[in-house]
Amino acid sequence: MGRLLWLGWLLLAIAAVPAVGMIYQWIGALNDRRRFLGLGRMVDVGNGRRMYVSDMGRGMRDGPTVIFESGIAATSQNWLRVQEVVAAYARAVSYDRSGLGWSSPSDSERTPSNIARELRDMLRHAKIPGPYVLVGHSFGGLVVQRYAAEYPDEILGVILVDPMRVEDWPPVNEAQRAMLVRGTRMAGFGIPVARFGLARLATTSLLCRSGKLSRAFSRATAKHGGLHVLERITCEVGKMPREVWPIVAAHWSRPQFYQGLVAHLDAVPASVAEMHGAQAVEGVPVVLLTPGDAKPFSGDDLRRIGSGARQVIARRSGHWIHLDEPELVIDTIRRMVEQVVPERVSADSEAVSRRTLSEAHLVNASCEAPSPVV
Repeated sequence: MGRLLWLGWLLLAIAAVPAVGMIYQWIGALNDRRRFLGLGRMVDVGNGRRMYVSDMGRGMRDGPTVIFESGIAATSQNWLRVQEVVAAYARAVSYDRSGLGWSSPSDSERTPSNIARELRDMLRHAKIPGPYVLVGHSFGGLVVQRYAAEYPDEILGVILVDPMRVEDWPPVNEAQRAMLVRGTRMAGFGIPVARFGLARLATTSLLCRSGKLSRAFSRATAKHGGLHVLERITCEVGKMPREVWPIVAAHWSRPQFYQGLVAHLDAVPASVAEMHGAQAVEGVPVVLLTPGDAKPFSGDDLRRIGSGARQVIARRSGHWIHLDEPELVIDTIRRMVEQVVPERVSADSEAVSRRTLSEAHLVNASCEAPSPVV
């Protein structure tokens, strides 16, 4: 009888663990929204969907609005340091794409044309007027190229920060198919992990505490790529301002983040097919920032992107140029804005730039550069 009672208690305890994890996740998610949503604003874009927007420099009435578009798994937080500086002389807007960060999921495929359409809808609902200078990193580079091609009258310039190269990915290049499948599988693994609070434990430990728990979890999930993910996170997120880390941990604690990531990765072949041979950006300046450790774009590649596209090599950077050399990205944006409203870029903004960058928590760019799709 005693043995049966002991076994009953054991089974009850095992059954309670998932429930405790789900309650822990639910309470943590509520606290996250209370702490961080007020840093930006939620914009109603219709059909019950909302998108998170970080809108700085709203007092600027003249000149273009600078729009930042993030990489495939990144959010508005990725641009914080650069955006703060740009907001000294222009309205500067970053946002969370549908399905990422604080934004609602979308029922459309995560291709550049669909995302560009959603971006345009969001800007209209948020009453953020153009004309726009578009700044896109990695996958976000495809989105801003598509926006500029489809809505050319709204654009004054495009800056591509190590844009995703469609020729590197399926269906154009099948060599990367296995990597894409593995990435989708890893992201899918994160959905149940997040639902039961384990992702919250791991990311909070890594970004807000000692990191012991996250390292143990990564070793336990090594066959799913856990150790590789940990290395990538500590390298890349470590380059971001420290005040952003708890927000990144909050994003990565949500099952919705992994669902959004899966949706983006699933759509990579469709995105590549859409952008392979896509219409070039015409009539506005286009600048590409290419990492020093990457193969430069050829003259033919540049002409396919934009008839007047020019390339700048970021010699001290890996894939995350805006984190490795933020001053280069800021200077490129400043020069483009200056072409339109020269008086907007003043000595005051130069001083703000120097002060803000000196406060940035920047890590040596010697970390291994991540895959160009991220």
